Amino acid sequence: MDKNKKLQELNNTMHALCACTLKETATHVVPGKGNADAQIMFIGEAPGAKEDSLGEPFVGAAGKFLSELLATIDLKREDIYITNVVKYRPPNNRDPLPEEVSDCWLWLQEQVKLIDPILIVPLGRHALERFVPKKRISADHGKAFRRTVDGLGERVYYALYHPAAALYNGGLRQTLFDDFARIPKIIAQIEKERK
Repeated sequence: MDKNKKLQELNNTMHALCACTLKETATHVVPGKGNADAQIMFIGEAPGAKEDSLGEPFVGAAGKFLSELLATIDLKREDIYITNVVKYRPPNNRDPLPEEVSDCWLWLQEQVKLIDPILIVPLGRHALERFVPKKRISADHGKAFRRTVDGLGERVYYALYHPAAALYNGGLRQTLFDDFARIPKIIAQIEKERK
Protein backbone atom coordinates (compact mmCIF):
# COMPACT_ATOMS: atom_id res chain seq x y z
CA MET A 1 0.00 0.00 0.00
CA ASP A 2 1.43 3.41 -0.91
CA LYS A 3 1.96 6.12 1.67
CA ASN A 4 -0.94 8.31 0.47
CA LYS A 5 -3.37 5.39 0.89
CA LYS A 6 -1.92 4.65 4.33
CA LEU A 7 -2.41 8.30 5.30
CA GLN A 8 -6.02 8.25 4.09
CA GLU A 9 -6.63 5.05 6.06
CA LEU A 10 -4.98 6.58 9.15
CA ASN A 11 -7.18 9.69 8.89
CA ASN A 12 -10.35 7.58 8.50
CA THR A 13 -9.44 5.41 11.50
CA MET A 14 -8.46 8.34 13.72
CA HIS A 15 -11.64 10.24 12.84
CA ALA A 16 -13.70 7.21 13.93
CA LEU A 17 -11.73 6.89 17.19
CA CYS A 18 -11.11 10.55 18.06
CA ALA A 19 -12.78 11.56 21.34
CA CYS A 20 -12.61 15.32 20.65
CA THR A 21 -15.92 16.96 21.59
CA LEU A 22 -15.52 19.45 18.71
CA LYS A 23 -16.64 16.56 16.50
CA GLU A 24 -20.22 17.17 17.75
CA THR A 25 -20.41 20.76 16.45
CA ALA A 26 -18.21 20.57 13.34
CA THR A 27 -19.71 20.16 9.87
CA HIS A 28 -16.72 18.22 8.50
CA VAL A 29 -13.54 16.71 9.82
CA VAL A 30 -10.43 18.46 8.45
CA PRO A 31 -7.65 15.88 8.73
CA GLY A 32 -5.13 17.58 6.46
CA LYS A 33 -4.13 17.60 2.83
CA GLY A 34 -1.07 17.24 0.67
CA ASN A 35 1.78 14.93 -0.12
CA ALA A 36 2.37 11.95 2.18
CA ASP A 37 6.04 12.04 1.09
CA ALA A 38 6.44 15.75 1.91
CA GLN A 39 9.72 17.04 3.30
CA ILE A 40 7.86 19.86 5.02
CA MET A 41 4.77 19.63 7.19
CA PHE A 42 2.91 22.83 8.07
CA ILE A 43 0.72 22.70 11.17
CA GLY A 44 -1.83 25.37 12.07
CA GLU A 45 -4.07 25.52 15.12
CA ALA A 46 -7.62 24.61 13.98
CA PRO A 47 -9.93 24.72 10.96
CA GLY A 48 -11.97 27.88 10.39
CA ALA A 49 -15.47 28.26 8.91
CA LYS A 50 -14.43 27.79 5.27
CA GLU A 51 -12.27 24.75 6.14
CA ASP A 52 -15.13 23.26 8.15
CA SER A 53 -17.58 23.67 5.26
CA LEU A 54 -15.18 22.10 2.70
CA GLY A 55 -13.32 19.58 4.87
CA GLU A 56 -9.93 20.93 3.72
CA PRO A 57 -7.29 22.93 5.60
CA PHE A 58 -6.23 26.45 4.66
CA VAL A 59 -8.79 27.15 1.93
CA GLY A 60 -9.79 30.67 2.98
CA ALA A 61 -7.88 33.95 2.68
CA ALA A 62 -5.04 32.66 4.91
CA GLY A 63 -4.75 29.62 2.64
CA LYS A 64 -4.45 31.82 -0.45
CA PHE A 65 -1.67 33.76 1.26
CA LEU A 66 0.04 30.49 2.24
CA SER A 67 0.00 29.41 -1.44
CA GLU A 68 1.54 32.77 -2.34
CA LEU A 69 4.27 32.26 0.29
CA LEU A 70 4.99 28.73 -0.96
CA ALA A 71 5.39 30.01 -4.51
CA THR A 72 8.20 32.33 -3.35
CA ILE A 73 10.29 29.24 -2.52
CA ASP A 74 9.18 27.29 -5.61
CA LEU A 75 6.73 25.03 -3.79
CA LYS A 76 3.09 24.20 -4.43
CA ARG A 77 0.45 22.85 -2.05
CA GLU A 78 0.97 19.39 -3.60
CA ASP A 79 4.63 19.43 -2.44
CA ILE A 80 3.85 19.82 1.26
CA TYR A 81 1.47 18.39 3.84
CA ILE A 82 -0.69 20.76 5.83
CA THR A 83 -2.85 20.05 8.83
CA ASN A 84 -3.88 21.51 12.18
CA VAL A 85 -3.32 20.69 15.84
CA VAL A 86 -7.07 20.00 16.16
CA LYS A 87 -9.03 18.42 13.31
CA TYR A 88 -12.44 20.00 13.94
CA ARG A 89 -13.53 23.63 13.96
CA PRO A 90 -13.99 25.20 17.40
CA PRO A 91 -17.33 27.09 17.59
CA ASN A 92 -17.06 30.71 16.40
CA ASN A 93 -13.37 30.11 15.59
CA ARG A 94 -12.42 30.34 19.26
CA ASP A 95 -9.01 29.04 20.37
CA PRO A 96 -8.90 25.27 20.86
CA LEU A 97 -9.09 24.23 24.52
CA PRO A 98 -6.23 22.22 26.05
CA GLU A 99 -8.40 19.07 26.25
CA GLU A 100 -9.34 19.41 22.55
CA VAL A 101 -5.67 19.69 21.62
CA SER A 102 -4.97 16.70 23.83
CA ASP A 103 -7.78 14.64 22.26
CA CYS A 104 -6.39 15.23 18.75
CA TRP A 105 -2.71 14.79 19.73
CA LEU A 106 -2.39 11.05 18.95
CA TRP A 107 -3.82 11.71 15.48
CA LEU A 108 -1.26 14.44 14.79
CA GLN A 109 1.56 12.26 16.16
CA GLU A 110 0.59 9.40 13.83
CA GLN A 111 0.45 11.77 10.84
CA VAL A 112 3.94 13.10 11.63
CA LYS A 113 5.33 9.57 12.06
CA LEU A 114 3.82 8.35 8.78
CA ILE A 115 4.81 11.39 6.67
CA ASP A 116 8.16 11.71 8.47
CA PRO A 117 8.98 15.24 7.25
CA ILE A 118 12.48 16.58 7.77
CA LEU A 119 11.03 19.95 8.82
CA ILE A 120 7.88 20.75 10.80
CA VAL A 121 6.61 24.32 10.55
CA PRO A 122 4.21 25.27 13.36
CA LEU A 123 2.08 28.21 12.18
CA GLY A 124 1.20 30.56 15.02
CA ARG A 125 1.42 30.45 18.79
CA HIS A 126 -0.91 27.50 19.46
CA ALA A 127 0.93 25.15 17.13
CA LEU A 128 4.31 26.40 18.36
CA GLU A 129 3.29 25.78 21.99
CA ARG A 130 2.38 22.18 21.13
CA PHE A 131 5.89 21.39 19.85
CA VAL A 132 8.21 23.98 21.39
CA PRO A 133 6.65 25.04 24.70
CA LYS A 134 7.52 28.33 26.38
CA LYS A 135 8.53 30.01 23.11
CA ARG A 136 6.75 33.15 21.93
CA ILE A 137 5.87 33.53 18.26
CA SER A 138 6.62 37.28 18.39
CA ALA A 139 10.16 36.65 19.65
CA ASP A 140 10.89 33.28 18.03
CA HIS A 141 9.39 33.44 14.52
CA GLY A 142 11.98 32.69 11.85
CA LYS A 143 14.00 30.47 14.22
CA ALA A 144 14.61 26.74 13.92
CA PHE A 145 14.57 24.50 16.99
CA ARG A 146 15.85 20.95 17.20
CA ARG A 147 14.05 19.18 20.01
CA THR A 148 12.71 15.84 21.16
CA VAL A 149 8.94 15.55 21.49
CA ASP A 150 7.33 12.53 23.17
CA GLY A 151 6.29 9.99 20.57
CA LEU A 152 8.00 11.85 17.72
CA GLY A 153 11.69 11.62 18.59
CA GLU A 154 14.10 14.40 17.68
CA ARG A 155 12.94 16.71 14.89
CA VAL A 156 13.52 20.23 13.59
CA TYR A 157 10.75 22.83 14.06
CA TYR A 158 10.69 26.20 12.33
CA ALA A 159 8.44 28.80 13.95
CA LEU A 160 6.34 31.01 11.68
CA TYR A 161 3.51 33.44 12.20
CA HIS A 162 0.18 32.03 11.06
CA PRO A 163 -0.63 33.44 7.59
CA ALA A 164 -3.93 34.76 9.03
CA ALA A 165 -1.91 37.09 11.30
CA ALA A 166 -0.76 38.99 8.21
CA LEU A 167 -4.38 39.48 7.15
CA TYR A 168 -5.09 41.31 10.42
CA ASN A 169 -1.71 43.04 10.62
CA GLY A 170 -0.36 44.02 7.21
CA GLY A 171 3.04 44.74 8.76
CA LEU A 172 3.57 41.00 9.22
CA ARG A 173 3.32 40.24 5.49
CA GLN A 174 6.95 41.11 4.81
CA THR A 175 8.04 39.30 7.99
CA LEU A 176 6.38 36.14 6.68
CA PHE A 177 7.99 36.52 3.25
CA ASP A 178 11.41 37.00 4.91
CA ASP A 179 10.95 34.01 7.25
CA PHE A 180 9.70 31.82 4.40
CA ALA A 181 12.78 32.69 2.33
CA ARG A 182 14.93 30.88 4.93
CA ILE A 183 13.12 27.53 4.57
CA PRO A 184 15.22 26.18 1.64
CA LYS A 185 18.44 26.98 3.55
CA ILE A 186 17.14 25.18 6.65
CA ILE A 187 16.17 22.11 4.56
CA ALA A 188 19.65 22.13 2.91
CA GLN A 189 21.30 22.34 6.34
CA ILE A 190 19.23 19.43 7.75
CA GLU A 191 20.04 17.31 4.67
CA LYS A 192 23.74 18.13 5.02
CA GLU A 193 23.71 17.09 8.70
CA ARG A 194 21.98 13.80 7.81
CA LYS A 195 24.77 12.75 5.42
